[in-house]
Order: sequence, then C-alpha cells, then structure tokens
Amino acid sequence: MIYHVVPSTVWAGATGRSYAPDSLAEEGFVHCSPDEATTLAVVNAFYRDAPRPLLVLALDEARLAARVEWEAAAPAPPPGVAGDVLFPHVFGPLDRDAVDHVLEVRFDGEGRATELRTAG
Repeated sequence: MIYHVVPSTVWAGATGRSYAPDSLAEEGFVHCSPDEATTLAVVNAFYRDAPRPLLVLALDEARLAARVEWEAAAPAPPPGVAGDVLFPHVFGPLDRDAVDHVLEVRFDGEGRATELRTAG
C-alpha cells in the first residue's frame, strides 16, 4: 500500500473514476507516502491547517494505471522521517479502483496527528 492524504470534503466532492489533486497539475505528480508512520509525519508537517476531517487513501500500487516512481523528498523529508526514505509519486490521477481502504487521521488535544483509523 501507498498512502495519500486528502481532506474529507475534497474526496467527497470528487466524482468520476479517478481523482486528480491539485499537485498533479501543479507539480506533475500526486504526493504519496510509503507507510502509515510517514503519513502521520507528513500530516504534522504539511496539513496542520488543512480542513478536517482528513482522510488517507490506502492505494494498491499494482491497481494504479499511472506510473509510480519512488523518489527522495525534496528538499528534505518532514521531521521524524529518515533522510533515506523514498516517497511514491504517482504520475497521473488516482484510480478509485486502486483505493483499498480509507483511513481517518486522529489528532491529539494539541492538534498533532497521532494515528490512522478506519474511516466511517
């Protein structure tokens, strides 16, 4: 599995057979994370002010039509993630058929992402 963070309202509003976040048009790929722990670090570094609830799409890489490349974080990984961790970048929209399950980010009283739970 690879993991993609998306606000619940954005995911609910996306229709069609695939989902293309803004980063696909802006950067040419969709940002994903390699595991749940790294996903939590990404949420804490980049999504602290994002609308909540935040969801995490657990994607079966083999079911994605778009190419996936594993690349180093640029310029650096988020705090708490080792420098040698590679991040999966999806060079096309995310196929809904590739979503294995959806998780919800849980936050502590100080606003830090602490765990991922099955959404619903």
